[in-house]
Amino acid sequence: MQKARPLLIFDSGVGGLSVLRPIRALLPAAPILYVADSAGYPYGTKSEAEIAARVPALLGRLAERFDPEVIVIACNTASTIALDAVRAALDLPIVGTVPAIKPAAERSASRVIGVLGTEATVRQPYVDRLAQLFASDCIVLRHGSAELVELAEQKLRGTPANMAGYRRALDGLLSQPGGNEMDTVVLACTHFPLVEPELQAVAPRLLAFVDGKEGIARRTAWLTREVTWPERAGPGHALFTRWSPALEIYRRGLAAYDLQLLTDKRERS
Repeated sequence: MQKARPLLIFDSGVGGLSVLRPIRALLPAAPILYVADSAGYPYGTKSEAEIAARVPALLGRLAERFDPEVIVIACNTASTIALDAVRAALDLPIVGTVPAIKPAAERSASRVIGVLGTEATVRQPYVDRLAQLFASDCIVLRHGSAELVELAEQKLRGTPANMAGYRRALDGLLSQPGGNEMDTVVLACTHFPLVEPELQAVAPRLLAFVDGKEGIARRTAWLTREVTWPERAGPGHALFTRWSPALEIYRRGLAAYDLQLLTDKRERS
């Protein structure tokens, strides 16, 4: 029997795990390869040119090596900058991740929504277009937080929570003009749903946090609707593009997502 091709879920770090969970719920038998680009992390503080050059080339090498059924770019920054280039370069289905501004606008009663992402994501013209198309009657506040990305990484490593850091990230929206009326926040980085409980805990009032992970999972399931998966999938594998023994600290956190950490240097991309 031909070996099943994996779903390749890609991010700069561990943020894509927030997308992995709903994909697994819909496709429990699909083999999973999770790739964290530790050699390029973090993406959110890099220039558009750096990301546009790196992501298509890296995904091309990964596609050649692992022959995935689908690639899920579980990263808002990579998707808003490089998604079109990746789709043009690779002859296989590519699922991107974009800020969930449309569902946030549909939900907001106050018509003031926040977009909390990386610095690279919140400044993208793509976000301007989404706001114009789906939230033209809303005030759309934006804040980029590299610190919040690192806090999510620390959480998976088991580091105790730094609640002051979560407050600073949320205050980046709340302190802007109109922030006192904001009722809905778009988590425009896949790292951020991993720390939604901490953001809820520091919020001064009830806020709705919205992200696109469920839609990504549905799209992935639809694109693979004709695939015959094995009766039972074993644990998935997590690959870091630059190996270091320090990455062993992620092993326990990855196990909670049924992922085994690949440490063989021959697997590096």
